[in-house]
Amino acid sequence: MSARVVPERPLPGHAVCLDLREACAYDPEAAVRAALDAPQPGGERRFLVVDEADRLVSHQLLYERLSSYGPARIVCLAVAVRGERAVRRTLTLRPPAAGVLWVFDTAEDGVPAEAVLRPLVDVLSTPEVFDAALRALGEVVHGVAVPAVRVLEHDLTEEARARAWRQAVEGLIGPEVPAGTASADQVPPALALLLDEGLPRSLADHRWLPARGRAGLRLVACDEAVQDAVDGYRRVRGAAGLLTGAARAVDLPGDIERVAGELERFRTAVADAFAAAGGSRLTAEHRGVLRDRGIELPEMPREISRTGIVPALRDHTHELIGKGLPLRSVAARLSALSARTAPVGSAARLARLDAICGPERLRRLGTRHPFEAGGARPVAFAVTGLLALLAGIWPVVGWVLGPAVGVLAAGLAHLMLRRRPNRSPDGRIDGGGATGAAPRLAGGVLGGLLGAGLGLFLGPPAWAGAVALVVSLAAVLLLALRDWSRAVDAWWARADPEDARRILREVQALVVTTAVHDWLFAEVRHHCSAGAGAVARLLRGLADTADAYGRGPARANGPGDDRGAWPDPEDPAERGYRSEPAGPPDVDAGTSSWSWDDWGDGDADDVWSDMDEEPRAPGGSRGSGGFPYDQAGPGGSRGSDRFPYDRDPSDGSARSAGSFRAADRRGTAPSGEPAPAPGWLERRYGDGGPLLVDTLVGDLVAGTLLILDRCWAGIERDPGAVVPAVHEERIADLLDETRVRLERDVAASPPPRYDGLRDPDALSGLAAFTDRTERPDAARLTGVAPDAVARLILAEDDPGRTVALCGPEHMRLLSHDPLAARQVRFVPEAMRRGAAGDDIWRGTAEDVVWTGAGRHAGVLRLVPLRADVVHTVRAEEAGEP
Repeated sequence: MSARVVPERPLPGHAVCLDLREACAYDPEAAVRAALDAPQPGGERRFLVVDEADRLVSHQLLYERLSSYGPARIVCLAVAVRGERAVRRTLTLRPPAAGVLWVFDTAEDGVPAEAVLRPLVDVLSTPEVFDAALRALGEVVHGVAVPAVRVLEHDLTEEARARAWRQAVEGLIGPEVPAGTASADQVPPALALLLDEGLPRSLADHRWLPARGRAGLRLVACDEAVQDAVDGYRRVRGAAGLLTGAARAVDLPGDIERVAGELERFRTAVADAFAAAGGSRLTAEHRGVLRDRGIELPEMPREISRTGIVPALRDHTHELIGKGLPLRSVAARLSALSARTAPVGSAARLARLDAICGPERLRRLGTRHPFEAGGARPVAFAVTGLLALLAGIWPVVGWVLGPAVGVLAAGLAHLMLRRRPNRSPDGRIDGGGATGAAPRLAGGVLGGLLGAGLGLFLGPPAWAGAVALVVSLAAVLLLALRDWSRAVDAWWARADPEDARRILREVQALVVTTAVHDWLFAEVRHHCSAGAGAVARLLRGLADTADAYGRGPARANGPGDDRGAWPDPEDPAERGYRSEPAGPPDVDAGTSSWSWDDWGDGDADDVWSDMDEEPRAPGGSRGSGGFPYDQAGPGGSRGSDRFPYDRDPSDGSARSAGSFRAADRRGTAPSGEPAPAPGWLERRYGDGGPLLVDTLVGDLVAGTLLILDRCWAGIERDPGAVVPAVHEERIADLLDETRVRLERDVAASPPPRYDGLRDPDALSGLAAFTDRTERPDAARLTGVAPDAVARLILAEDDPGRTVALCGPEHMRLLSHDPLAARQVRFVPEAMRRGAAGDDIWRGTAEDVVWTGAGRHAGVLRLVPLRADVVHTVRAEEAGEP
């Protein structure tokens, strides 16, 4: 069986654990140096040392070196054999800076001795319990005591832990989603300018096509031609156009032909400018080319700049994550933004120009439309005949006046045909036409003769005939003018030369849009597209890494198999895992940080292998960067800037927390079954509380935001230079750290504080996501009620409730003064947080130590030894180790 009882890596903020028993098999001084190199937060230096009781004196110099970098506090867990009856220690291990807990090798039936020590080390390494135990040791005789303990452990079942972890990772990454589209109302204002193709307010008065330029001249000529056509139409359509000679001086077909020609020339000038300056980035040469073609570009507007793009991207990304979108959904939206803002050059606008002012539209503008007046011919025949009949009822003279009205109507129709607006004065352009003169003539003559006959029969007075004649003549004239105006308007609507103005406005708007978004904003759009694409690829890579980390190759073993959530320990290439070295690791790399999850189960590295094996070297395989966001301690190298565990891809000895096993945390027997707990340790398992998955997802999201915080400066400099592998390592470290806290105390403790923000203001609005100090109570995380812990803590002091870590034969070595013993009651803070624990903790004694982390609660009694059992050896007597 392996002798290892201390963790391979210290947990953040916990005491650094050092086992001098196994260190002596290699290089104890190197092990001490590694422990000194392990950074500890806040300048506090705590060391929990496991040593053999009979070697405390010989290891004097090792204990002195633990204080070589400044004052240190040391709790020594001295393991004695059954036959020892006295403890010898040096002045270094005296209070107040140090104390000794004398523990006898009292293996219970079926419980290995090291399985008894491991939970005790776990409890004592907690900083609050460490400090309380050291203070209590300072109050007992000689600072040496035998511990008597009773501990409750609240944890998750293996299936619940694997399920919660799987759901948390899935909640972080989300499913694969299509890219979709990006709209201006969903992004910050700085990015909205790149999406809605609007015009910045500062450029509203700029003249993009000055009149002196090539395109400007064509624009003015086309506009003048349209205005000439409109003026001619207004002169032609009234009574003057039909009855006077005003229409003879108007050449509407020529004006429309000139409109089409000028419009085509303007379109050609614009297309030439688009093709000539089709680059995706604006240069001084491009400005000159555009100026020669009549397009004047202003300076970059103040509303947008290249330097403001990445902050806007950052805010947009934070907003999406803040809405609860998983990484893949955020990546999809950023990919859509990247595609939408990618510059394509002005040459790509030629298709839009053709749609606005293409050959088909120009051909339709120049089409010759016929002039049609008079309405339906039967109606014209009937109306003219009726008016002629009315004029012919004047007796005698009606034979002349009636047919004359028909002749007048036919003459006016013929005049419409002669002065039709679709015919040039010189006859060069003629669209043809018809006005219905013949039906009017026939109807008028026939109606007039009938009216004259009717007048002879009726014999109306002369005045009635005169009135009828006046009404008939007025009606003929008014109807002719009405038909003329309607016919001119109908022809003008079909020709629609004013459509050229709409085309001009659309082409001008296209020129402005192209000038702003394809020329002025080209550099900004390129930067935005590259930046959004880089962040999208980064988030997608982080999601893929987390997905591979969460699934693991053995996932198919089923939900009850905890190993299914972790990489295969036999495959060193598997993500999130590094195999252990076969020989002693490099202890100079620093003391490794630790978790109960660090013991392997099933190969030559198994801590439950045969006791005859050579013990592994202390210090583990990690470097000194054992604490998150650490600054290296004296003599140590700087660790990871963000996450608890530095990992060198070239170092095959490093091991990720992803390879931990929940069963390893409690010890594993050679058969693979979990080792039984000692009698003083009671384990209670829950199926996971209602807030467990949400808490884990929140921790992972907060860590992801901190990872992204390190990326924005690089994206600002060069989006293409972002190295995804570096950040994938960081999210693997984030997953490691979160999983360690899930194993350690069901994520009841907050993530390590990160004080290295590149831009703290950028995350100030996301405090609800990045500040993870507020945690749910343990009951809502584990699903285990804290009642049993409360009963243990609130019970009256009863030595019989604890189990002394010594045999019956050692009882006579203990002090029998009941007032000499000291007691430390400890409970994780998470167990009293929230409404679930308000009532049951009422009346709790003031001396209860509330720990910030951990899954253990209980009572630690320190029973002092008799005065004659402890011997203090001075320095000159100690000798060298």
